[in-house]
Amino acid sequence: MSLDHVTLKPHDRLARALAPELAGVDALIRERMASDHAPRIPEVTAHLIEAGGKRLRPMLTIAAAKLCGYEGAHHLRLATTVEFIHTATLLHDDVVDDSEQRRGRPTANLLWDNTSSVLVGDYLFARAFQLMVECESLQVLDILSNAAATIAEGEVLQLTTLRNLSTDEATYERVIRGKTAALFSAATQSGAVIAGAPEDRVAALHRYGDALGMAFQIVDDFLDYGGAGDGIGKNLGDDFREGKPTLPLIRALARADDAERAFWTRVIAKRDQRPGDLEHAMEILRRTGALESARQSALDWVATAREALHSLPDDPLREMLDDLAGYVVERVI
Repeated sequence: MSLDHVTLKPHDRLARALAPELAGVDALIRERMASDHAPRIPEVTAHLIEAGGKRLRPMLTIAAAKLCGYEGAHHLRLATTVEFIHTATLLHDDVVDDSEQRRGRPTANLLWDNTSSVLVGDYLFARAFQLMVECESLQVLDILSNAAATIAEGEVLQLTTLRNLSTDEATYERVIRGKTAALFSAATQSGAVIAGAPEDRVAALHRYGDALGMAFQIVDDFLDYGGAGDGIGKNLGDDFREGKPTLPLIRALARADDAERAFWTRVIAKRDQRPGDLEHAMEILRRTGALESARQSALDWVATAREALHSLPDDPLREMLDDLAGYVVERVI
C-alpha cells in the first residue's frame, strides 16, 4: 500500500489521479462563468465555486468516463455542466432556506441579495445546457436535463414536507434522490455514456452514483443531529430549526411515546422552539435508536454502491471509487 493511500483521504487521492482533467474543468469553469456585460455574474459565481468545494461531482463524471476508456474532451464539458448545475442549485437553495453560511463563508444572498443569487443561478443553468449541447449526445442531454428537472422537483417536494410530521420514509427518499442522488447518478451515468460504454457498464455506474448520493445525503442529515463543524458548510441543527423531516426524525417519530410526540409537534409542526430544545431532540434521537438506525441505512446504501462496482474492470480508479463510498460514512462510524 502506498504512502498516499494511507495519508490522503479518498477524494484527495481521486483528485490527484485526475489532476490534469480537473485543471481543464477549472479553466472551463472560469471561461464559461464570465460575462462581458454583467460583472456580478462572475463575482457571485466565483464566491461559491472557489470557496473550497471538493469538486466531487465533476470528479465522478471524469472518473466514470476514464474508467470506461474515454480519451476525448467532452468529459470535461460534462464535468463542468455538473458543477454548474450543482452551483446553481446551491445559490437557489440558500435563498429558499434563507441561509447565511455555506462552506464556512457568508452565502451569496447575504453578501449581495436574493435577486442576484436567483438570477446568477439561472445563468449557470443556461450555461450548463449550452455545454450539454456541445457534447453532441442526445442521450447525455436526456440524462442531464432529466436530472435538472428531478432536482427541482425534489426541492419543491421538500417544501411540501416542511413541518409535516406525517412525512414517511418513501417521501423522504424521493426528496433526497431528487436533491442529491439525481446529480450523482447523472454524473457517473453520463460519463459512461460519453465513453460509449456498453449498457451494463452504464447501468452499473448509474447505480453506483445513485447509491453514493443517497448515502451522502443520509449522512448529511445524520450530522445535523449528531455531528459538529466538519467543513460541509452546515451548522448543527439547521434541519431541526427549519422543520425538515429527515430520516432520523422520521424514525424517532415512529418510535415516539405520547410525551415525545407532543415535543415533536411543538418544535417541528408548530415551530415553537426554545433554548435547550435541540439538545433534547438529540437526546431523544440517541435514546430511541433513531440515529443509529439512520447510520445503518447510510451503510446499506454504501454497500449497494460498492456492489455496483463489482462488474466494472479492475482499475485503480475503480478502487478509488470504492474507497470514496466507504469514506462517505466514516464521519458517522
